[in-house]
Amino acid sequence: MTRLSVNLNKAALMRNARGGTRPDLGRLGRAAVEAGAVGLTLHPRPDGRHALASDVEALAAWLPAAGAELNVEGNPFEGPATHGGYAFPGFMEVLRRTRPTQATLVPDAPGQLTSDHGWDLDRDRDRLAPLVAELRDLGCRVSLFLDPDPAAVRAAAALGADRVELYTGPYSWAWARGDAAAELDRHRAAAHAAADAGLTVNAGHDLDLDNLGPYLRAVPGVAEVSIGQALLADALVMGLGPAVRAYLDVIAGA
Repeated sequence: MTRLSVNLNKAALMRNARGGTRPDLGRLGRAAVEAGAVGLTLHPRPDGRHALASDVEALAAWLPAAGAELNVEGNPFEGPATHGGYAFPGFMEVLRRTRPTQATLVPDAPGQLTSDHGWDLDRDRDRLAPLVAELRDLGCRVSLFLDPDPAAVRAAAALGADRVELYTGPYSWAWARGDAAAELDRHRAAAHAAADAGLTVNAGHDLDLDNLGPYLRAVPGVAEVSIGQALLADALVMGLGPAVRAYLDVIAGA
């Protein structure tokens, strides 16, 4: 069955807006895992507006003992940077320090609002290849963030990736318009290409309680979904534990 990783970035954004420690990411993370999430996702960026490198280190210290996974997303070409009083050590350095279960590599540009496209592996494969190999040597499962394109999936397999995360933003927007059939066809084709290449499929972006079930019923073999903003927005009404369980119910029903 598809597993759920809860992305805590927007909780970090709320904390950073006022400073201090509220909401406490560790407390939220434990509640999410206790409610049934397989693990937690963080996406530390150089400007420190979301999760910080220290957040990744803090979660990495206790998640394995809780039987849960840490998925760390980011651009592996982002080096050390200073933004205000925040010193970012570089994304690969964060991974070297913490060795998360899964490293999801995304092609975000500096200052980009959110992830909104997959890798161009025709352009970036030679730069990515040694980093993928290093992360696998560190014991990380490596996932590449891709648009749902079978050719890109095959290229990811050739690079040595373990998984691909299919970008579901356009699907979610099409579903809201009532016209998701073409997007689901694209994702289904990419998922079949992944299975043929020996890769596992993750999915994420703009998935919610309404569009998640139709997606999982249409796209075969999705191992994991990473959901943050929609789940945390639902948690403001339901509470975090009930929100996590509501997503798990949708997954089970699909």
